[in-house]
Amino acid sequence: MKNSAIAIFAHPDDIEFVAAGTLRLLQQRGWEIHYLNVSTGNCGSLEFSPAKTRRVRLQEGRDAAKILGAHFHPPLCDDLEILYEVKTLRRISAIIRESRASIVLTHAPHDYMEDHMNTCRLAVTAAFTHGMPNFRSVPPRATYAHDVTVYHAMPHGLRDGLRRRVVPGLFVNTAAVHPTKLAALAAHRSQQGWLDASQGMNSYLRSMEEMSRAVAKLAKNRGFQLAEGWRRHLHLGFSANDMDPLRDALGKDALVNRAYEKSLDRV
Repeated sequence: MKNSAIAIFAHPDDIEFVAAGTLRLLQQRGWEIHYLNVSTGNCGSLEFSPAKTRRVRLQEGRDAAKILGAHFHPPLCDDLEILYEVKTLRRISAIIRESRASIVLTHAPHDYMEDHMNTCRLAVTAAFTHGMPNFRSVPPRATYAHDVTVYHAMPHGLRDGLRRRVVPGLFVNTAAVHPTKLAALAAHRSQQGWLDASQGMNSYLRSMEEMSRAVAKLAKNRGFQLAEGWRRHLHLGFSANDMDPLRDALGKDALVNRAYEKSLDRV
């Protein structure tokens, strides 16, 4: 069976900011990759109506997924309407079962906005149901029994909602695939004006690169100039053993943060 990974994030362009490099590296190593924006992104425009924004951002998401070589899954909710509720959980559970993913990439548990955090909660619970035949997905999809590992991306600004610095447990060197990551983000053309106006990001393409450099700097490794960072979810209920398939798959492009790992055992 082919190895499979899925990225489950809130809005169109979230994947490109913090996860597209990792996805592309997996794809280059023969993994099947899946791409899900839970929200349509309908509020992300000062120019278009909600209906037109949905259409525009849907096509941009499809274009970005194609650039990454990923299977695209259509969004499920509108902006600010991603709620931790069973109807959405059942639909995300179905998508994970379709993907048969052994790696699930999603948002940090604590981030600057509720859409991100609710998407994280939904992704974690949906991954937990991958082998539960008594939990009904919508549409119905067959469960699977192999291990799943959930990884959390870096939050926006590299800090949680209470301004505390967040440090990755695993760094992924994305320099080799940065041009593809940049092209995928550039596919979200409608976001330039919106992000400049709403968040002062002064070119979303440059902001993504600055974040990648900031994460690489945290690695304190001269070989990493651009990076994405990940924290691994506790394995209990997801896999039989504590494992790190992302590190194993990416080899020299993955660097474990030993200081972070040691800090987990401090009382």
